Amino acid sequence: MLVSDPGLLVLEGLTKRYRTGDLALKGVSLTVPRGQVMALIGPSGAGKSTLIRCVNRLVEPTGGSVRLDGVDITGLGAGALRRARRRMGMIFQEYALVERLTVMENVLSGRLGYVSFWRSFLRRFPQSDVTEAFRLLERVGLDHMVDKRADELSGGQRQRVGIARALIQNPQLLLVDEPTASLDPKTSRQIMRLVKELCVERGLAAIINIHDVLLAQMFAERVVGLRLGEVVYDGTPDGLTGDVLTEIYGEEDWSATIRPVDEEGDAQGQAEADIEVGEHPHHRRSGPTRDEDVVSGL
Repeated sequence: MLVSDPGLLVLEGLTKRYRTGDLALKGVSLTVPRGQVMALIGPSGAGKSTLIRCVNRLVEPTGGSVRLDGVDITGLGAGALRRARRRMGMIFQEYALVERLTVMENVLSGRLGYVSFWRSFLRRFPQSDVTEAFRLLERVGLDHMVDKRADELSGGQRQRVGIARALIQNPQLLLVDEPTASLDPKTSRQIMRLVKELCVERGLAAIINIHDVLLAQMFAERVVGLRLGEVVYDGTPDGLTGDVLTEIYGEEDWSATIRPVDEEGDAQGQAEADIEVGEHPHHRRSGPTRDEDVVSGL
């Protein structure tokens, strides 16, 4: 007898009330299947960031449950929570990089949950981790910037480092909090395309908190709309009609927001992404070029 997949992530009655008395989430229930890319939209203050942070308990839920692959995250102690967080890669709006560290060191910080205290303190990681970091940086188009400090990077480059850092955890789920809020339109499209491609390649589920409705339509297969801490829409991107957006955000002329992107425009975006990722095909990496050199320098 076949048993249906209960979903990778299951939220049941998720509630968050802050000390001020404000109720940020009002009994939210959602199921995210394995491999699904879900966009979370809604006005500021709707509870989007709170929901994402409740999943990995960066914010403690007031009530309800969060189950990841059958494990109740809300009931875990400190050690078990640390292990569970390995399976949830977080990508932040403000990148959350250590500015004085190199690109490579920032990516490898995603493995801190897997190594001993002294290895993490001395920033000495196994050879396999360094090799994987090189591979991921090549995939996100930053293999020529291994030794650059984080504070020398552009916004788009920083976000790519953050993506590689999340992926080196080998997660099952990506939690992506406003990844394009600080980026220009071209870079925003490239970052969203990269996240979507990586999820497809690795079979990852993702929850992406995003303000740009058009980007949500382009790159997510499911859209959930929050308003005042409650789910008011849960469906396909094609279902985001003017009436639905009015219910989520309030009265407005939504005709330009929900206009489908034509194939030529999207092809142009893909070409731009290809140019950016491949813009340094003959660039020689400064500093160490071998994995073992990098290990000795961490």
